[in-house]
Amino acid sequence: MGYATLARCVKDLENIGQLRRITVELDPKLEIGCVQRRVFAAKGPALLFTRVKGTPFPMLGNLFGTRERLGYIFRDELPTIEKLFSLFGRDGGSLLRSPLRNVVRLVSLAYPLLHMLPRRMDASAAPVLKERCSLSDLPRCVSWPLDAGPFITLPIVYSEDPLHPGPARSNLGMYRIQLGGNEYGENELGLHYQIHRGLGVHHAHALAKGIPLPVHIYVGGPPALTLASVMPLPEGISELHFAGLLQGEGCALARTAGEQLPVLANADFCLRGTIGPVTKPEGPFGDHMGYYSMTHPFPVFQLSHITHRPNAIWPFTTVGRPPQEDTVFGDFIHEITGPLLPTVFQGIDEVNAVDCAGVHPLLLAIGHERYTPYEARRKPRELVTQALHLLGTSQTSLAKFLMICAREDAPGLSVRDLQAFLRHMLERTDFLRDLHFITETPCDTLDYTGSALNEGSKLVWTAAGDPRRTLARSLSRVPTLPDGFFDLRLAMPGVLVAGAPANTLERGVHDESVERLCEVLTGLPDRESFPLLVIVDDPDFAAASIENFLWVMCTRSDPAFDSYGVNARVHGKHWLCEAPFVLDARIKPHHAPVLEEDPDVVKRIEDLASHGGPLEGCF
Repeated sequence: MGYATLARCVKDLENIGQLRRITVELDPKLEIGCVQRRVFAAKGPALLFTRVKGTPFPMLGNLFGTRERLGYIFRDELPTIEKLFSLFGRDGGSLLRSPLRNVVRLVSLAYPLLHMLPRRMDASAAPVLKERCSLSDLPRCVSWPLDAGPFITLPIVYSEDPLHPGPARSNLGMYRIQLGGNEYGENELGLHYQIHRGLGVHHAHALAKGIPLPVHIYVGGPPALTLASVMPLPEGISELHFAGLLQGEGCALARTAGEQLPVLANADFCLRGTIGPVTKPEGPFGDHMGYYSMTHPFPVFQLSHITHRPNAIWPFTTVGRPPQEDTVFGDFIHEITGPLLPTVFQGIDEVNAVDCAGVHPLLLAIGHERYTPYEARRKPRELVTQALHLLGTSQTSLAKFLMICAREDAPGLSVRDLQAFLRHMLERTDFLRDLHFITETPCDTLDYTGSALNEGSKLVWTAAGDPRRTLARSLSRVPTLPDGFFDLRLAMPGVLVAGAPANTLERGVHDESVERLCEVLTGLPDRESFPLLVIVDDPDFAAASIENFLWVMCTRSDPAFDSYGVNARVHGKHWLCEAPFVLDARIKPHHAPVLEEDPDVVKRIEDLASHGGPLEGCF
């Protein structure tokens, strides 16, 4: 049986040595986040900060900081989840077409599946309704120096569809909540959701009906609620049901008089209120791309009141350039949902939203190329339709660079092996046909490389067939670069990086100096062996590791505006080039600032962690 409360999970982790209490007083503004990031990087234990400046509530960090701890927390029900997903992933629709053949396997899951149904609890017994507090009592967590104010970083936001009310069609999502700062009045909070999220659908339906949308913001509670809120479930399937399955018992719901929404009874905190048509500036906020998402109008959450359980615990995390705690979440979700992939995306074997590239900017996929098996020289055909399916569904739609290849060409290839996958793509890409641009399309809200907020372009990069080239493993002859370019070097086989002066051009303006570079590359006799060249601000940093390279390449470029190439041209509205394909991945004036820590805070925390200090041995 999973943990019914967060307190039980904390006690269990402490008993097995997987939680450390931090008893020195620390400020939730920058200091606590600084500690959490370092303990996560050291693969350390969960942290319970018992003396938090400005609040009576303890803060819990790094709860999901290692894969081993995440597996331990969900150890009881994880086999059931894996069995269920594997069963549906392996047999797909045959479960429905041949129910008698599968009756034994389905019966074995019948009892666990009953846990998906929420259970009712009397409001008088609901722990989260026992006590009240004000907004000023809550921990004011600020993770990065330029954050606009304190944020809730592990919120569980509950809403119901006004057109189909009730828990069965509810949505649990993790959307960022700004607790103060900017233009917020008393009891006003910022609620930032991305345009593709389930809460957005509910909000749109409420606005169409001219009514405010009731919303509950939960903090803490059974760990299953947190995991369920970030699961990429299809629209219309309730995360509440999945949470019950994951924790081994139905989620406890309580109803209070006059309330439209039920209350998640075992949560630690519940902030109740509504969102309507009013928006106010929200942000900046240090986000998982490794930059600040800047100030933009987002819906205002009008707070009614806050209730909490006795001895409530406030969980938090820090987001920033990966890897961070949400990296572990992503890997865990990928592991347990992998068997379902072929049932959701026909013909797709594997996908990987590459964490080190900022998660959403780069998606790798392996599919099947089956449209024309009789062709002697295969080319990407079915891969293109599969890519469009990926870009039209759920969280994979956020991908900016989608690289997809055919399983038939390399049966043992994995999307998790970044070096091997990139090498496979570069060996086979025909730059005259295999780059497909989608322009002026909705994009990730957190990505500032495009034409405007929520707008940008995407590149579908396909590869199929036999290798076309051999990738160079050394740079034997360095061409004379145009003025301003410097430090041409090999980042990995077949991939060059080159430094260039800062890009100061307005958004969307092509850089003529890059065009001149492409002209120089035209005369390079071995240019086919270097099919990719990326222009960067700091070649030393970009070439130091594949993680640095992919982060720079994918978070500092827009496919439509920053793509160049040798002999580039347009044929029948199709952009094409010859090798090398050149990408300008320098920071542009319209990009968001990179996340950097406050050096004074870092020094204080490192002093506390020195020999004899209260944080000694934490990291």
